[in-house]
Amino acid sequence: MTRVLVVEDDPQLVRALVINLQARQYGVDAAPDGATALRLAAARQPDIIIVDLGLPDMDGVDVIRALRGWTRVPILVLSARTASDEKVAALDAGADDYITKPFSMDELLARLRAAVRRTEPAPLTPETTLVKTGAFTIDLLAKKATRDGRDIRLTPTEWHLLEILVTSPGRLVTHKQLLQEVWSESHRDKTNYLRVYMAQLRRKLEADPAHPRHLITEPGMGYRFEA
Repeated sequence: MTRVLVVEDDPQLVRALVINLQARQYGVDAAPDGATALRLAAARQPDIIIVDLGLPDMDGVDVIRALRGWTRVPILVLSARTASDEKVAALDAGADDYITKPFSMDELLARLRAAVRRTEPAPLTPETTLVKTGAFTIDLLAKKATRDGRDIRLTPTEWHLLEILVTSPGRLVTHKQLLQEVWSESHRDKTNYLRVYMAQLRRKLEADPAHPRHLITEPGMGYRFEA
């Protein structure tokens, strides 16, 4: 059974989450504050943690940092904070995903399932290195992209950017992560680079670049690949 730790001080929301998670065969523990969350995380060893940022005793970002000191389990932020800098702070602290309140329970459950799937070990095989979407195919071993049966010419930078995204399907990859990995630490604030290269990738790969289905923008935060 997959165990979920819910860190939230709103009793009504906790009750709704517990009911929905238990109905889907998750084991659930709940913590109303940061100190209890850290104690339960160490004692219960959850498979995934859902954290609100507005806790009564400490900021949720500090909880995330403390957790990341010893565990790599997926952390989903569930918060009413919508400012880009606060979202980025939570993601940089180690959160894997960020969902704003009010939210759809179906979306939360889908993101939770995706986060759990990403933690499941999967040996690298030729099958898993071939990424197929409705519009294009990426062969990670051959470093080749095709669309409608035709090879698509990508620059080394475009390929590097695409490779990072497609090897983390469903996961938000922040601007900072992409800039550091594709360029360097000195380019960490130059998000205009990302806009230009993502636009080029969409023109080459998406069926409708103006309304992308696979290379998704998360405004103010980063990008996500959806197969």
